[in-house]
Amino acid sequence: MGIDGGTGSVRVAIFDKEGNNLGSHVSEYGTNYPRSGWAEQDPDEWWSALKEAVPKAIKAAGVDPKEIKAITADATTSTVVLLDKDKRPVRPAILWMDVRAADQAQRIYNTKHKMIKYYMSGVPAESLIPKCLWIKENEPENWEKAEIVFEYTDWLHWKLSGNINANISVSSFRWFYDEPQGGWQRDFYETIGLGDIMDKFPLQVLHLGEIQGYVSAEAAKELGLAEGTIVGQGPLDAVASMIGVNVVEPGGMALIGGSSTPLFGLSAKEIHAEGIAGAYPNCVLPGTSLVEGGQVSTGSIKTWFRNKFMPAEWEKEAKDRGVSVYQEIDEKAAEIPIGSEGLVLLDYFQGNRTPYADSLARGVLWGLSLIHEPAHIARVINEGVAYGAEHCFRAMEKAGYKVEKISACGGIVQSPVWMQIHADVTGLPIYTTKETQAAACLGDAVIAAVAAGEYSSIPEAAAYMVKMDKVYQPNMDNHEQYKFFVEKYIETWPRIRDLVHDTVKHISK
Repeated sequence: MGIDGGTGSVRVAIFDKEGNNLGSHVSEYGTNYPRSGWAEQDPDEWWSALKEAVPKAIKAAGVDPKEIKAITADATTSTVVLLDKDKRPVRPAILWMDVRAADQAQRIYNTKHKMIKYYMSGVPAESLIPKCLWIKENEPENWEKAEIVFEYTDWLHWKLSGNINANISVSSFRWFYDEPQGGWQRDFYETIGLGDIMDKFPLQVLHLGEIQGYVSAEAAKELGLAEGTIVGQGPLDAVASMIGVNVVEPGGMALIGGSSTPLFGLSAKEIHAEGIAGAYPNCVLPGTSLVEGGQVSTGSIKTWFRNKFMPAEWEKEAKDRGVSVYQEIDEKAAEIPIGSEGLVLLDYFQGNRTPYADSLARGVLWGLSLIHEPAHIARVINEGVAYGAEHCFRAMEKAGYKVEKISACGGIVQSPVWMQIHADVTGLPIYTTKETQAAACLGDAVIAAVAAGEYSSIPEAAAYMVKMDKVYQPNMDNHEQYKFFVEKYIETWPRIRDLVHDTVKHISK
């Protein structure tokens, strides 16, 4: 069984040892936005959703709970949970997208401590350490009450087994945990004013696939599981998806396309450079390091166009033809030539993650003339996002990591037009799997199969359980045409950065 704790819902899916999805269910929960840039959730709502999703997934799969050999969970990373001495939440969980700790993140970055090697372009405001510093400085009473500090992923495993621990995936990725250098770097936390966090961390750090515990009697009763079922240690959500598309060897790249797009690769060596984040040692597999890139706004831009600017007749045409609105948008875009007849779009609608780590960046569309129609805008959105991915890959190559092939999952794979544009822009083949929407749950199931002893390693399990579907081969003639527009895309931001920054600051006053 795989459990994927997402931004607005939890998905539970049950797989056999060949990777076939036997049944699944999704249950939703809400998010509170107390202030601009803040986002919080109630962990009790996570548990209520799980109590609904697990029995319904078991029913959909048509299995006896006793037949489930192991369970692994993942969840959104940087979603911070504080527990008091009674193991109750001290305050609402601070969601991954919450950026209230921007000032703390900048101050951490400014220390230039050796651990900043993971974030040479800037410490992410959404990560756990700046958020904890924010809590200590702004809610000291809550910080004093907190006896355990961990994340949503760790919370899920604790609720399943009753055991509290950290995991190498999240700890290496966002907690500045450096296993090759001895793990916790006390002097770093003391330098940033957070030395006492060492008394609140779960100091045991498990690797993926290790046995985290066994389903407790309480969890079994509330979720409809069998007591004593193995709980295998799981990762952060994007790593689960990465495993779920079989990116478990150096040279691969997981493109996890949703509202935003994490870009994750595995490197045989630990590399650190401006323009990328990481590489995080042992984050996925021992002896490898996770290379991180990402695009903040991708699918969300297409949704923005659909909701704000799409001609009303397109929706009617889609309904009359019995196709989705997004298929209609893609078909209109496909009629427009490469380069959208002179348009270039920067996909920085909510800032830029790679390579600039610039929260003040904003989207840009230039080249408009009176010949352009809505279909051109639909096309350039597809192209601009693909240019952004190519820019990320170039930053990685400059840092020493060369992307050789791409494996994609998430909502983006529902768009063959978009997939082909990505292949043409990057000049790389893009592979998709049969399990497109539950890739994270499949990744969890791969890990669970290792914990259960069905396979000896994550790469072995993934080789058997992840089934490839389509391959989008790049059209190299198109690739050559796109080179000009990619260069214009890359040249744009340095030329207008100051204009955009000044404007964003002005309207924020």
